[in-house]
Amino acid sequence: MASSWRKHGQYEYRVVTIDRGTSVPDARKMLTDEAEYGRWELARTRLYLGGERRVWLRRKIIKATATF
Repeated sequence: MASSWRKHGQYEYRVVTIDRGTSVPDARKMLTDEAEYGRWELARTRLYLGGERRVWLRRKIIKATATF
């Protein structure tokens, strides 16, 4: 599994590459954990020839503001 980060507009993106040897239940568990604990949501999924999968996850960029 490999991943990369990008920022675009109001969202931060993470591209996760899942190799063909990873089973569907294992990939689902990994993505569920990312969504639950990292606040990521699924933006796009693509299946390539050879079985490699790329998944685009996104989350809103939260900017902290001073309160004092």
